[in-house]
Amino acid sequence: MGFLNSANQFAWVAFGLLAIAIGFYPLVYLFAGPEVGLLASKSETLLADKAWQTAFYGHISFGGLALLTGWTQFSRTLRRNYLSWHRRLGLVYLVSVLFSGSCGVYLSFFATGGWVSGTGFFLLGLAWIFFTLRAYAAVQKRDFSGHGTWMVYSYAACFAAVTLRLWMPLLVLIFGAFLPAYRLVAWLCWVPNLIFAFFWVRRRGLNLG
Repeated sequence: MGFLNSANQFAWVAFGLLAIAIGFYPLVYLFAGPEVGLLASKSETLLADKAWQTAFYGHISFGGLALLTGWTQFSRTLRRNYLSWHRRLGLVYLVSVLFSGSCGVYLSFFATGGWVSGTGFFLLGLAWIFFTLRAYAAVQKRDFSGHGTWMVYSYAACFAAVTLRLWMPLLVLIFGAFLPAYRLVAWLCWVPNLIFAFFWVRRRGLNLG
């Protein structure tokens, strides 16, 4: 039993550290030039497009904020002892998801890798918004079990920002090229997350009220 508790604590700490690390990752884009990361693969015309710029920086900024606030919502201590903070952070998460998810849907039409990666990111953005709105609707009805379940799915979609960065180096190593790796990671970063969320929810006996 002690081993299981230690493993759970380790998993929780790792979960939180990854969320925090990638949550602050957008700062790299905000303070660096256009040659950094994914921006290096974009055309000068696209980089100069104001609508695309707004969507890109809106997506990464609010996405980072969603990662930073969302993982705290799974803390029992916060929910039980600091309910008002749980609600405030939940509202910040909701607004962040709506902005970041909407921007992500727009950006999917310009995704590196064409329609394969674009479709993956498009569906991810829609799913993230859908799960989050269902979680909000559930808590408004005081359906706390349903709220918790939909939030698991919502944050599983949000955590795609983390799993994408975990998968990419391995996929580039396997394929030996960026584009095929990116086309695959557009799906691999979130579909397994939702499958994991499904079994995690079932194991804990939560329901979709």
